[in-house]
Amino acid sequence: MTKLYLRRRPARLVATVAMGALALTGLAACSSDEPSSNESSGSAAPGASADGVDDGTTLSMWTRAPLERQATQLVDAYNASHKNQVKLEIIPNDDMEGKVGGAATNGELPDLLAGDVVRVPYWVENGLFTDITDRIDGLSFKDDISSGHIDAGTDTDGKEHTLPFVQDISVMVWNKALYKDAGLDPEKGPTTIEEFKTQAQAVADLKKDGVSGTYYGGNCGGCLVFTWFPSIWAAGDEVISDDGTQSLLNSDSAKTLYNTFADLNESGAVGAGSKEETGATWTAPFSGGNVGVMPYPNTAVAAAIEAGIDVGVGPIPGVDGGTSTFLGGDAMGVSKDSKKVDQAWNFLAWSLSDDTQLNVVAKAGDVVSRNSLLDNEFTKDDPTASVATAVIPNGRTPVAANFSEAFNASGSPWVTLIRNATFDRTDTVDADNDAITATLGQ
Repeated sequence: MTKLYLRRRPARLVATVAMGALALTGLAACSSDEPSSNESSGSAAPGASADGVDDGTTLSMWTRAPLERQATQLVDAYNASHKNQVKLEIIPNDDMEGKVGGAATNGELPDLLAGDVVRVPYWVENGLFTDITDRIDGLSFKDDISSGHIDAGTDTDGKEHTLPFVQDISVMVWNKALYKDAGLDPEKGPTTIEEFKTQAQAVADLKKDGVSGTYYGGNCGGCLVFTWFPSIWAAGDEVISDDGTQSLLNSDSAKTLYNTFADLNESGAVGAGSKEETGATWTAPFSGGNVGVMPYPNTAVAAAIEAGIDVGVGPIPGVDGGTSTFLGGDAMGVSKDSKKVDQAWNFLAWSLSDDTQLNVVAKAGDVVSRNSLLDNEFTKDDPTASVATAVIPNGRTPVAANFSEAFNASGSPWVTLIRNATFDRTDTVDADNDAITATLGQ
């Protein structure tokens, strides 16, 4: 089974980077030369097993709202089978930075903290997590774990702080009923960007009330990196430099992608609301049956199916073929403020066990975080899961210290590039790409 590797981030401190909503002074204090209170407490306490301690302790956990379903099913399964009880708090995505920053400043982080895998490197380098290297290295199945979420939480000294919590990937989805109405083969999604354009336009040409050919988060940097970067990777191009300081988003393949969506905007094939979409309702039009085809988060496919949509699922194609995906989701670790490390580890170790990965994660139709378990009894007859199994080996996760500022933040230079290129056609991709580089290199 293919092992997944994250591109290593640059070995430099980022404690002085301007973070907007994240409380800079508190995090800078956490990343001082002195170790945090739990920096050396990641080793098991005397008497604790490799699986941690299950003694009826109450544990606090924070995770992001986009992954509420997956987090809830894991916590419910753990609470039903353990003396320990996890109290889960779901944080609105836009509030996560401010809440974590304030809590880090005041020493009030939860026992278990999950965060977007592209944001975790910053949190780690600012001391928000307990070092759990010995515990992770002691897992008999460590080499079987999808390594991206471990690498994201590994600092420049090689200390490990996080494990996969929820693994999400980006896929292409299409509405089979709308495809049939448009005279398209409902079993065949796009295999090139040109086919994507043609199929989206065909659905739009149905002129059904409230139905669009495609939809995208035109004001959501995170949505766009998650679903558009794979098309560039599939074309054989990179999106950022190896050291995470230079944007490469003015390549020919990238410009073809932008022009494709600009053409679809001009033809009226893009759904109303795309230009203002911040991500809060990004998946709703498709799950409501009102979009023909769009790149989409795999974790949201189940909700669309539950809503009654006959969903086709395939890999995200490149300009002229090929496929890739964004290996995203959340990594989780024990926070620097937890006094219950052994009990928190009990949850983490349990979450990656064979039984949990198969009978909680895979059974729910989600992507497992153990490579040897990708092919299992729950996926063999599930075409959606089969797509995930096939595409993950071609997946990528870009890492940069200033990734959030350059791409995910509201009003980021990446969002500016997309809006200029696809809505306004200002022909400023090269200059806008330079602005992303300037932010990455701060």
